[in-house]
Amino acid sequence: MAALGKTQNNRLGGPGSLPKGLAQAPLGRSLRVLNLSGNRFAELPPALLGLRGLQRLSLGGNRLHSIPPDIQGLQSLEFLYLGGNFITSIPPELANLPSLSYLVLCDNKIQSIPPQLAQLHSLRSLSLHNNLLTYLPREILNLVHLEELSLRGNPLVVRFVRDLTYNPPSLQELAGRTIKARNVPYGPSDLPENLLKYLNLASNCPNPKCGGVYFDSCVRQIKFVDFCGKYRLPLMHYLCSPECSSPCSSASQSSTSQSESDSEDEAIAAAHRMQKVLLG
Repeated sequence: MAALGKTQNNRLGGPGSLPKGLAQAPLGRSLRVLNLSGNRFAELPPALLGLRGLQRLSLGGNRLHSIPPDIQGLQSLEFLYLGGNFITSIPPELANLPSLSYLVLCDNKIQSIPPQLAQLHSLRSLSLHNNLLTYLPREILNLVHLEELSLRGNPLVVRFVRDLTYNPPSLQELAGRTIKARNVPYGPSDLPENLLKYLNLASNCPNPKCGGVYFDSCVRQIKFVDFCGKYRLPLMHYLCSPECSSPCSSASQSSTSQSESDSEDEAIAAAHRMQKVLLG
């Protein structure tokens, strides 16, 4: 029978609140559900990170400021509740939890979502309401099993916004772009190993009319994608140059219509995946 641990609404949080050998103890090995909500933890207790069989973990209403990358060791975790803390960022390592289906990060101070979160292929519910989000990574469209996305209470942008800061490409990047764009042949005997690795880091520009690549220098652009014919979510695009940006509101009506059409075309492939988007 799965062990159930309830120690919520106490004053746990100081050193030694949980025994160091918890993961090796018989109770720790059989523990499947652990509720530590309503305590005073400022960080995830290291003793928790060794509970390999843990399936449900609740640490809501504590004083957490971060999520340790080592949380990826909880490979059996299906439910993670970290709402009501002071978390400012999400580590990419959180995406290495293959069974995670419910992730609650509401009522924190999170400003951005790492694109790696799209690797959570089992995720069904993602609660991000009452944070500081202004956009979502476009990779979120890859969450094929996501049924509920809660975004209310975030300063989500309400119109297309461009990031006007753009650092021109370095000479190395310009050379790399030229090699990739013109399909210049090269091999290990032609270039040093560090340049070969650099060329393998090229990212394709998502603009279908461009066909270019970029390395370190790119333009960030907010683009809205329609979900369920009712909500338009702001997703972040990375383009190779300002010339690849979508037309702004001052452009011609035909150009604006084309931009909206592109967004709706993207939505056709993703709308059936998203069953519920909560913005208000």
